Amino acid sequence: MARILAVDDDPDVLGVLRLLFDASGHELLCVGDGRAGLRLLHQTRPHLLLLDLGLVAGPGMDGWGVLERVRDIADLPVLLLSAHGGVADKVRGLRGGADDVLTKPFAAIELLARVEALLRRSGGELGERAQVYDDGEVRVDPRTRLVSVHGRELELTGTEFRLLNVLVRNPGAALTLADLLASVWDDPTGIAPDRVKFAVLRLRRKLGWAGNGSPLSAVRGVGYRYRPRGVNRSRPVTSR
Repeated sequence: MARILAVDDDPDVLGVLRLLFDASGHELLCVGDGRAGLRLLHQTRPHLLLLDLGLVAGPGMDGWGVLERVRDIADLPVLLLSAHGGVADKVRGLRGGADDVLTKPFAAIELLARVEALLRRSGGELGERAQVYDDGEVRVDPRTRLVSVHGRELELTGTEFRLLNVLVRNPGAALTLADLLASVWDDPTGIAPDRVKFAVLRLRRKLGWAGNGSPLSAVRGVGYRYRPRGVNRSRPVTSR
């Protein structure tokens, strides 16, 4: 059972969400304004956040303000709920660190499917992906969720961590957008490939790889490739 926090100022929407998640066996915490949502996020440490983009809670604390603050203080999947189905809001949300965007009104079965996919992806990796990866430059520890570059620890969102973990486990391989969507977002249909591009841009910026010579590069017409350039370049080390 997962603990889910819903931040929405529409009582009707919160009522529907309560019925839906009670029936699915998840614990749902509901709050109607952004500031209270941030307090509850800190107090309860939910596994996933449902955030209404149309939220109005004072200057700087609308839905966008809450998303920005959440990404500064927490590492959990964020599913945005938007009353506008326009591309601009979806792009802005993904660029802002959201893991997915769903347009209102939504079908209950679709919301549950998206929530379950996000929870599944954030619930930990199995096998090789659960081992520590260290190639001399990049170190990734899935068990502690710690990432460091040249010994400097970095804070990544859940999506950024999963993306990096998949890339470093396949050194030198050109991973397609479909591969990454399936592995990181559980979206093998490739419905929204732009989310990969935005996540890679954020990841490269955080890792300090925004310039030329980055070990994480685009492969035209295919996707992305990670080429280790550290001490153990020829054979990246994994250990428990």
